[in-house]
Amino acid sequence: MPFSLKVALRHLASSPAQTLLLIGGVAVSAFLFVFIASLINGLRDTLVKKTIGNLAHIVLEPKEQTARLLMDGMDTGKDPLILDAYEKANFQRDQIRNWQSFVEIAARTKGVTVISPEMVGNGFLIRGQAVAPVSVVGILPERINAMANIEANLVEGDATLDLSSIVLGKKLAEKLGLRIGQSVVLRSDRDRERTLLLRGIYDVGVSSLDERIVYVNIRVARGLFDLAGGVTQIELKVDDLFKADEFAEELASATGLKSTPWTEGNKSLRDGLNAQGRSGMLIQGFSLITVVVGVASALLLTTYRRRNEIGIMRSFGVSKSFIATIFVLQGMIVGMGGAIVGAAGGYQLCAFLRDSARLDNGDPLLPFDPAQGAYVEVIVLTTIGSMLAAIWPARAATRVDPVEVISQ
Repeated sequence: MPFSLKVALRHLASSPAQTLLLIGGVAVSAFLFVFIASLINGLRDTLVKKTIGNLAHIVLEPKEQTARLLMDGMDTGKDPLILDAYEKANFQRDQIRNWQSFVEIAARTKGVTVISPEMVGNGFLIRGQAVAPVSVVGILPERINAMANIEANLVEGDATLDLSSIVLGKKLAEKLGLRIGQSVVLRSDRDRERTLLLRGIYDVGVSSLDERIVYVNIRVARGLFDLAGGVTQIELKVDDLFKADEFAEELASATGLKSTPWTEGNKSLRDGLNAQGRSGMLIQGFSLITVVVGVASALLLTTYRRRNEIGIMRSFGVSKSFIATIFVLQGMIVGMGGAIVGAAGGYQLCAFLRDSARLDNGDPLLPFDPAQGAYVEVIVLTTIGSMLAAIWPARAATRVDPVEVISQ
């Protein structure tokens, strides 16, 4: 063990009460850092799960066709003669015809985790005199859980989508008085209709899904919307939804399709999450400031109390750098020890609060996520902060005049 470290430990051990109090103060600051990190990150993930978790992170769609004029005479200086005009007709529906190739491109894109080609349109669900407007989602039967985990949230029936079945939300079923096995008429906005049997009822807890979305086999949707073999959109999920903008740009460039990230329609949610993160960082920053102030104050007091000892050491030829090293090592020991104790205590309390109280649906009452307590960050930052705080007392110690101190 280096001699400077032995002296630093001896100084700390000579005043155990002060040392324990100092480590305890650092531990409280580290505890607060972990507590805030666990709460903020857990709350962020909960909000994302409740809002974006059941939706696509990126949607690929055909680019919109705009009216254009074809002219002659533009390069001759003559008056242009309008030869043709093109405008998208109202009855036309944009579709991705060669969608399999775009699915392959998306699958090769690093970071894309889920891909679901879909046929989406509007329609009406009719049972007797009851009519409800709905959004029809035609999907491949094996990908019904691609965006929202429908099977895990079924309250009745199953999620099998054959050519005669339909799956819809609990609130919509209650509105129309539907039960499993009953027939219902689905009419599209193209005035095509199909009688289907209710196969499954789900409840994901998102009103936009439970009250309006109905799922059918993609082949049924093509017939309802009078489209042969294409899809209207391809929905994607990525491994980091907060980088959805970057993924969207990459996919738009690779496919030539319109690529819309979730952030485009949820700007307020994104801004709220960012503001929440900044608030947490501000509180964590203040907790580190208290560490620096506490360590600096305690070591300055130690410098004053050990003036005679420092003077004797200097008179024996001990260098100023050695004296400074002793105080920096004391700051490191106090910072690291307090950070480890505080981080461990923060983890235990966050885990207890997460597991001790549950809502009726099994979710934690408080959205703590102990796994995201930023433990490495708090230990490293607290240790560095304590060492930096020790520089001021260390400089004060090196300025002690051995002649003046010993003569007193």
